[in-house]
Amino acid sequence: MNEPLYDVVGVGNALVDVISHADDHFIHHHELVKGSMTLVDTDRALYLYRALGTAVEMSGGSAANTMTGVASFGGRAAYIGKVSDDELGEVFGHDLRAVGVHFRPGHAEADVPTGRCIIVVTPDAQRTMNTYLGVSSLLKPTDIDEATVAAGAVLYMEGYLYDRPEAKEAFRHAAAVAHANGRRVSLTLSDSFCVDRHRADFRALVTDEVDLLFGNEAELLSLYQVDSFDEAVARVRHDCHMAVITIGADGCVIVTPDDVHRAPAEPVHQVLDTTGAGDLFAAGFLFGYTRGRQLDECAKLGAIAAAEVISHVGPRPLVELKTLLP
Repeated sequence: MNEPLYDVVGVGNALVDVISHADDHFIHHHELVKGSMTLVDTDRALYLYRALGTAVEMSGGSAANTMTGVASFGGRAAYIGKVSDDELGEVFGHDLRAVGVHFRPGHAEADVPTGRCIIVVTPDAQRTMNTYLGVSSLLKPTDIDEATVAAGAVLYMEGYLYDRPEAKEAFRHAAAVAHANGRRVSLTLSDSFCVDRHRADFRALVTDEVDLLFGNEAELLSLYQVDSFDEAVARVRHDCHMAVITIGADGCVIVTPDDVHRAPAEPVHQVLDTTGAGDLFAAGFLFGYTRGRQLDECAKLGAIAAAEVISHVGPRPLVELKTLLP
């Protein structure tokens, strides 16, 4: 097995984030599901975009956020995601390359624009996402750059991408390439609503392909359709080599076949926006993991990254995370 060129290779929806602050009246008036991610069509995306008024626009997408975090720690990251040959696609690629992430965009599709995610942040720091996937959802096996996957110590796949049969095939293909080259495969469950849509497929993927699973408490309960967190933990212990489950301000639980270990969160003076908290937690954990650190140290790095990103608006760090290393 060759030495990896990258620490982590991410696969996910390549989206541009449109972030705006609004109150609960906006949420109710526009019939949004607070705290969730909802897929929308082109017309709905344009309607909400106009309704928001002032907004901040930046490249985003869950797995891309994670790869940005890995690079911010000083890690070597690459990203595979589908964009179009349009202005937003160019901006997306430029943003990743500017922070040191190697970008493989897949193949463009005619007349399908680059995707975008409209994020409404309410005063309680909850984020409500309405996502127009655009061309990002059309990822298929031929868009997977096999050489890039083979060169990464860990493959990190985003559950949000799992809505189309071709994307499912792309996941399986990428996982097969990674394992054939002696690499680890990780998956983030992304959202409990996402798990609800794809529970059977996710369960099979976790059992058959995934070495390292990321998620939060609600997502894990949804995956196993149980009401008890302890029962969900007992179930996941039998399905994959390791699961890292965040539990909000209480930190995280690291689950292996031999042990269940709890690690604390980092203190935060003020929570302004929870967008990207899980993405950046995964970045810190994976950075430590690929550096051979102990699991409690990996959790510490994840907590540091999550604490930084929730202390400001936006899903990516405002400081170089390597400057926060203990």
